[in-house]
Amino acid sequence: MRHLPRHLALGMGLAAGLAACSQPLDIDMRGAFGDAPSTAAAARTASSSARPQPDARGIISYPSYQVAVARRGDTLARLATRIGTDAEELARFNGIQTGDILREGEIVALPHRVAEPAGGPIQPPSGVDIASVAGGAIARADAQRVQTTDLDPPRTTAAAPQAGAEPVRHRVERGESAFSIARLYNVSVRNLADWNGLGPDFAVREGQYLLIPVAMPGETAAPFDARETATVTPPGSGSPTPTPPSAARPLPAEETKPAAAPATPVAAPDLGQTETRPGSARMIQPVEGSIIRDYAKGRNDGIDIAAAPGAPVKAADAGTVAAITEDTNGIPIVVIRHQGSLLTVYSNVGALNVKKGDTVARGQKIAEIRRDGAAALHFEVRDGFESVDPNRYLAP
Repeated sequence: MRHLPRHLALGMGLAAGLAACSQPLDIDMRGAFGDAPSTAAAARTASSSARPQPDARGIISYPSYQVAVARRGDTLARLATRIGTDAEELARFNGIQTGDILREGEIVALPHRVAEPAGGPIQPPSGVDIASVAGGAIARADAQRVQTTDLDPPRTTAAAPQAGAEPVRHRVERGESAFSIARLYNVSVRNLADWNGLGPDFAVREGQYLLIPVAMPGETAAPFDARETATVTPPGSGSPTPTPPSAARPLPAEETKPAAAPATPVAAPDLGQTETRPGSARMIQPVEGSIIRDYAKGRNDGIDIAAAPGAPVKAADAGTVAAITEDTNGIPIVVIRHQGSLLTVYSNVGALNVKKGDTVARGQKIAEIRRDGAAALHFEVRDGFESVDPNRYLAP
């Protein structure tokens, strides 16, 4: 199994390799093993070839690795149970969670081999020495700084193995997309999506393993088509603006008549004459802090203001202490009567500084925020017995 580093570094390595030789680049590194057949041309031209069919469990087995194909409604845990492997290890290997729902046909790489299908792993055509091919490929991979991971040796079965080319297995790095990977291997992005069960947006995730399509014997197909990415833009760059028709064919000259005479300019009003002056609001906020729960008629008849324990609670306006009572938990409630029929209510307070009948000035300390329990003041404004929105009376 191999996975590639960032496509930029690999691109630099590919450019250096191309400069050093006159032959086309052998993508799957099998063209230099004597007379052994190479699948490089197949890898470059695979866009309509079909992915091999999995066995009844969903396993596609190659000599170097195995993958599982998800079914409709599969989670990673359900797939792991069906193929007989550890779900947690499978999740870590593929960079996803055990409860994640997989797309139908999505490829999941296996960290270890499971029981082989009836015909054994898919083998290359006769005449290819798989041991020398794999050994030489890994040696070349080391030279190009490609990471490798040892896998258990394939199991042998009595049944005749299937024949076919083993595709490269690519591990998605941060910043890569299905389009950049398809371009890297010169394969069709649609074929890449079909082989790996990608969604209609061709989205891939970091750590995901992708099979790079290879053509089966006798198949030919077109390589990567740059037109497939014509409408794709890099993340954060926005969508391209289409050329307007007038850029190619100017609109005919047209003379328009105004519907009405221009309006007579009017001097802008002096907002300084009408602006709210500091202290001109009917009431001040009784405690310093942010409103954490706003007024909602029938659900919250006031506002809740967050404040530090022990913070002073002040009279919102001048008036007379009409009542001092307690809630069901024995916590004091202060009611102050103001000019007209307005009342203000202060609850969740302690350390009272006033008593019933006292006259208080605007901004005078009447209590403190309780030092135990919720560190907030519940403040109400009432017009008679009807609650009104306190925000209408407080300074902005």
